[in-house]
Amino acid sequence: MLSQLVDELVIKTRGRGFYEFTQNVNALVIAAKFQTGLATLHLQHTSASLVIQENADPEVRRDFERFFARLVPDGDPLFHHTCEGDDDMPAHVRTALTSVNLSLPISRGQLSLGTWQGIFLWEHRTIPHTRRVAVHLLGE
Repeated sequence: MLSQLVDELVIKTRGRGFYEFTQNVNALVIAAKFQTGLATLHLQHTSASLVIQENADPEVRRDFERFFARLVPDGDPLFHHTCEGDDDMPAHVRTALTSVNLSLPISRGQLSLGTWQGIFLWEHRTIPHTRRVAVHLLGE
C-alpha cells in the first residue's frame, strides 16, 4: 500500500561550503520502511542550494567553490541588492544556477545513489545559517 511521510531536516552551516546530509535522508527512508518510492527534498531558502555531488574527494567541492567564485564573485559592482553584504546577491545567483529541489528514487529500502554520490546542502553565504529542508517520502 502506498504511504507518505513528511518531515523537516535542519542543517546548521558554518558559512560557505558543502554540508553532506545523505545519512539523514536515508535514516528517514529506513524509518518509513519504504522498499520502493520517491524522496523529494526542498530547501526553503534562496541563498543556498541542494546538489548531488561526489562525496569521496573533497577537492571536487573546493573546485566548485573556486569556479563559482570566478563566475559570480562577491562584491561585483553589477549587483545592487547588497542589504546583507557583498555576498548577498551572488548567493541568490548561485542558487538560481543550481537548485533548491531534488528527487531521488528509493529502491530496496534505500536511496538510489551511485557509489560516490552524496546529497549536499551548498551554503552560498559566508556567515553561518540554519537551513531547513522539507522532505517528502512517497513509497511502499
